[in-house]
Amino acid sequence: MGLIAGIRKWMAPVSQSGNGGGWVTIHEPYTGAWQRNESETVGSVAAQSTIFACLSRISQDVGKLPFKLQARDANGLWQTTTSPAYSPLLRRPNHYQTPQQFREAWVLSRLQFGNTYALKERDSRQVVTSLHILDPSRVMVKVSDSGDIYYELATDALNGLSQGITVPAREIIHDRESTCLHHPLIGVPPLVASTLAATKNLKVDRSQLSFFANYAQPGGILTAPAGMTDDDAKSLKAYWNENFSGKNSGKISVIGADMKFTSLSFNAVDSQLVEQVKYNDEQICHAFGIPLWKIGLQQLPVGTNPDGMNSMYLADALQSRIQGMEESLNRGLGIGEQYRIEIDVSALIRLDESQQVEIVGNMIKSGIYSPNEARRRFNLPPITGGDSVYLQEQNHSLEALARRDESADPFGTGKVEERAMSPGLRRLQDVTQKHLKRRLRFDWDAGEWKER
Repeated sequence: MGLIAGIRKWMAPVSQSGNGGGWVTIHEPYTGAWQRNESETVGSVAAQSTIFACLSRISQDVGKLPFKLQARDANGLWQTTTSPAYSPLLRRPNHYQTPQQFREAWVLSRLQFGNTYALKERDSRQVVTSLHILDPSRVMVKVSDSGDIYYELATDALNGLSQGITVPAREIIHDRESTCLHHPLIGVPPLVASTLAATKNLKVDRSQLSFFANYAQPGGILTAPAGMTDDDAKSLKAYWNENFSGKNSGKISVIGADMKFTSLSFNAVDSQLVEQVKYNDEQICHAFGIPLWKIGLQQLPVGTNPDGMNSMYLADALQSRIQGMEESLNRGLGIGEQYRIEIDVSALIRLDESQQVEIVGNMIKSGIYSPNEARRRFNLPPITGGDSVYLQEQNHSLEALARRDESADPFGTGKVEERAMSPGLRRLQDVTQKHLKRRLRFDWDAGEWKER
């Protein structure tokens, strides 16, 4: 069944409430900028080096974390499994993307536009066989008067949409940034908060490009003692720019009529340019939740634990996006309570082999792992007898230790420990031992000791 033919079956008329807008548009940085062709777009801001580094680092790190389909066993524990309904989709989300590329596209859409839209493609059994990440600028959310949600999709040849179409919410998996400032269905990307800082750095880069195109020679001032008319000044300026700037910079000029050229030097504001650019970079990283050292803007502090730093990066920059993808897929694919899709974050923090051996070895000693479970971590086959959890013989439970302490000979010395007794209890013990020696028994009916 074709993609459009399969979707058309669920088409329904939409009564739109409001204008359905709210999509991210990066406006001109100042009034009148668009007339000067200086307005910034998502594409131009994303081309700024720090923005590009944040986008690529987060998307690539999430992209390399594989999908895992898990099922709940009889003990209520989650075990990795396969299913004919879900496993083929996770191995090949669509015909033009690998699972890694699919995850990267998912995260990039969230980071740049605040929203990710995945269109479902079904077979004749109504089973989802493909997921297509849509261009957010070609999608509009509409809400009917009854509160039903629909998605208006523009043409998209890559994803099989040869014409515009409106589909119900059940045919779209919608994941969005957790920051929804304007509407619960519209996520706001970190690109919005970092636009001004990125625009300032772009202007600095363009200014430096123009400066170095002039062979890094600052401008100057031509002065004449007797003054000159406006027409003469314009003519002289045009002559000077044409013959002594750009590729002609550094040529020897001969100036008459007592004219002088005074070169401009750098001032204190120019010397603080690097600090200003660094501050803008920090603001960009702050919006994305990514540490400076992760994109090469800062050295990792001496003495810090790299694994701990990576864990902080995972919590601040990745965890929300990973969890959003997991929950959106589980809900969008209708996975029941006995299954779930997980993203394996262990691939993000890969310890060296010596650290892995130390950690896994301690888990075996602590009775957490069996030897075969530990061998599986190193892609080694199981061994006979390796499915049992082992502990050292001298380890005892607290209950066993309590029973030992209550015994007459807690340390097995062969001597009964003398315990403090009251005089009455001591006399009862002496009488009991004397009667036992005479082989007597106590007759409870008569209330006296009798021989057996």
